[in-house]
Amino acid sequence: MAEFYRKKKKVCMLCAGKTVNYKEPEILKKYINEKGKIVSRRVTGTCARHQRVVAREIKRARAIALLPYTK
Repeated sequence: MAEFYRKKKKVCMLCAGKTVNYKEPEILKKYINEKGKIVSRRVTGTCARHQRVVAREIKRARAIALLPYTK
């Protein structure tokens, strides 16, 4: 008999009080994969509102060369 377990829902770290800023590439690196692409909400666990914030900050950091567009 197969039993199915639900995975625990990930909590948005930004709702919990953390902030994301384009000037801090070490924090933003958690939200991009090894190829330099922005990782989806499903993987990172961020809410829709904060995923938009993360994407905007990553794009700003790329524009001023703090983060690479590709690796």
